[in-house]
Amino acid sequence: MDVIDELVQNNARFAAGGATGHVDIRPARQLAVVTCMDSRVDVFAALGLAFGDAHILRNAGGVITDDVIRSLAISQRVLGTRHMMLVHHTDCGMQKLTDDGFRASLQDATGVAPAFAIESFTDVDADVRQSLLRIHRSSFLLGGGTARGFVYDVDTRLLREVRGDLTANAS
Repeated sequence: MDVIDELVQNNARFAAGGATGHVDIRPARQLAVVTCMDSRVDVFAALGLAFGDAHILRNAGGVITDDVIRSLAISQRVLGTRHMMLVHHTDCGMQKLTDDGFRASLQDATGVAPAFAIESFTDVDADVRQSLLRIHRSSFLLGGGTARGFVYDVDTRLLREVRGDLTANAS
């Protein structure tokens, strides 16, 4: 039995535990959380969220990319979210590589340079500020809500808010 077979069995036990009934497609807290895919970040436990409370968007680094903007626009404009929380974290794998180095390794391995941005970073606070600026500058996202950024410490499990100037230049 492989790991996916185990997960399918886990799901069967989960479903047998009883249905929750219909939950509205719109997040109860009108919240979208963008965070890293890192397995050490248990978003629901760390933030005290319940089933149906929020949209959770995850990618490598938790960075705001075009695809994240697409998902946030749908989350806001179709499904009623008004608040956005960015959660980067300490000891992130995206700090352990460079865009050029990873791009070159992918090209060496496959013969093709990736068309997507790598989005590595060295300063987690600066990357949170850049992601907030991308949200602030996007014409596809609605104003009037909240967008705040944080760094989650993977050792202490505490959040630390990152504040910054949303008028600065971002790449």
